[in-house]
Amino acid sequence: MTRKKRAMVSWSSGKDSAWTLHILRQQNEFEIRGLLTTLNIEFDRVAMHGTRRALLEAQAKAVGLPLIQVPLPWPCSNEIYEAAMKKAVEQMLSDGVSVIAFGDLFLQEIRAYREKQLEGSGLTPVFPLWGKPTPCLAREMIGAGLRANIACLDPAKMPEEFAGQELTLELLERLPASVDLCGENGEFHTVVHAGPMFDAPLQLCAGVSVQRSGFIYTDFLVGSNVPV
Repeated sequence: MTRKKRAMVSWSSGKDSAWTLHILRQQNEFEIRGLLTTLNIEFDRVAMHGTRRALLEAQAKAVGLPLIQVPLPWPCSNEIYEAAMKKAVEQMLSDGVSVIAFGDLFLQEIRAYREKQLEGSGLTPVFPLWGKPTPCLAREMIGAGLRANIACLDPAKMPEEFAGQELTLELLERLPASVDLCGENGEFHTVVHAGPMFDAPLQLCAGVSVQRSGFIYTDFLVGSNVPV
């Protein structure tokens, strides 16, 4: 029997990376070894999404996979980012990982950047969700039981009233026509707390929403005393 290639999932804490994991498990082509996440060490949160480290670690536990955390300073230059990622690549290679999966949907420049950075590294990038129509994909995720809340939004691209709200079929209908239903153009980012990729749902509670660096971030807590 041919041994499966070992793979890591680039994990943002949001719906697309979670769905990527789900699709890979369904395809059963790779041996999934863990999750890779960049962390803003100034705020101790997932870069861009603003998810707390404790919630990130709870997600990893819920999907039953180890977590590789890549610490990044704030602000972070491209040079620092690429050096940190190079170290992460070396760590993955030492574990026999040869594939890394990304949840990108249709932004060609982002895919091209990832492919260029990994060229000759020993890691092959794969994009399981690539090219899927995002209106259909968003509804497919929700219909399959994925639950996610908007953790970050760009107020220049969508109304602030959506901050912190759960991504439901009803909410999709209320989004402005200019907003991609998966937020692929940077309109919003999510934090996942339940779905077919989780062994059990996380207990999540929304805290305050604040504006920082031009974005609206909603703080989310996870714990045994928070109602599902």
